[in-house]
Amino acid sequence: MQSTEQLTSFLSDRIMALAESQTIAMAKKARELAAQGHDVINLSFGEPDFQTPEYIKDAAKKALDDGFTFYTPVAGYLDLRQEIVAKLKRDNNLDYKPENIVVSTGAKQSIANVVMSLVNPGDEVIIFSPYWVSYEEVVKLAEGMPVLVKGNIETNFVIKPEQLEAAITSSTKLVMYSSPCNPTGSVFSKEELEAFARILEKHTQIYILADEIYEYINFTGAHASMAEFDFIKDRVITVNGFSKGYAMTGWRVGYMAACKEIADACDKMQSQITSGTCSIAQKAAVAALKGGRTAAEEMSAAYLRRRDLVLGLMKDIPGIKTYVPQGAFYIFPDISFFFGKTTPAGELINNSSDLSMYLLNDAFVAAVSGDAFGADECIRFSFAASDEKLTEAMQRIKTSLANLK
Repeated sequence: MQSTEQLTSFLSDRIMALAESQTIAMAKKARELAAQGHDVINLSFGEPDFQTPEYIKDAAKKALDDGFTFYTPVAGYLDLRQEIVAKLKRDNNLDYKPENIVVSTGAKQSIANVVMSLVNPGDEVIIFSPYWVSYEEVVKLAEGMPVLVKGNIETNFVIKPEQLEAAITSSTKLVMYSSPCNPTGSVFSKEELEAFARILEKHTQIYILADEIYEYINFTGAHASMAEFDFIKDRVITVNGFSKGYAMTGWRVGYMAACKEIADACDKMQSQITSGTCSIAQKAAVAALKGGRTAAEEMSAAYLRRRDLVLGLMKDIPGIKTYVPQGAFYIFPDISFFFGKTTPAGELINNSSDLSMYLLNDAFVAAVSGDAFGADECIRFSFAASDEKLTEAMQRIKTSLANLK
């Protein structure tokens, strides 16, 4: 019988070096256990548990009836890009034209387009850590060098300007961050972003990718964008989309806004990979933006209530160290207290991966280990679930962790 190494020897070095998305991998394992008849509570996936608002679904049905079933422009329908321009002005005080917008098959593709369009082999890319799982892998695909700048739980995972400045070298090409952040829920204030911008202003070779996909799930009452600062705007690429704020994960519509040269580069990259995204989904996205933020605000209010519910329940679990997420729908507690302990079956908990697997197999609660996000001392739980499921999940976790010795 051939070994796994022999069977995969024909695959490229690129794909062999690429890690599978751990959020997707954990969701897959949770589904396998559920298929075996176990009552699994899945808090691993970054997906709203709400249905897409009806007015958006209705627009999709109308688009189908109206015959929007053909190829779309690579950068997206003009009416959608015009609505995105209006949204960026209304919500973010950013001035763009449709030529500055590229619509993609999800914000993930927008991020990949940007990185592949900017990063050369050997370029350094500073990533604010903890970070979304795909950032580092996309940089590796572009043959760039990820440079992690890490925040900690004591400061709600918000890094300091001096940390950024210390990480910059002559090889730095790009800085990547998300706000609100996945996995931590940390949110950068306008003052904090300006401090970063003033540092980056001096380094004209550096571009900034600002991932704002969780913009509408912000509990601080104020969302700030790096591109608001005119002195650096031309080097900022803002990425956003519809999956989180409008509960449109399956529709796969994201977008980026940047100077025309970068937008054109992303259009060129996308033209050779997917071309334009789904026509029906784009028309639904137009309706989403025209319909305002009422539905998004209602969902955000529910997430805030659930955050407080989970925080209250976690505080009753000995050994878990918490903080207060300011946005998104995740909490990323420090669980390093349990490292070195053993399960009832005698297995040693060495790291966050061991603990997440233990909770899945013992408590039937799925979470994602912190090493996937650059912080092995933590574990990510989503609170995009019903109050009943969250309450039950926290009770199961409390019981399972108490059984560690």
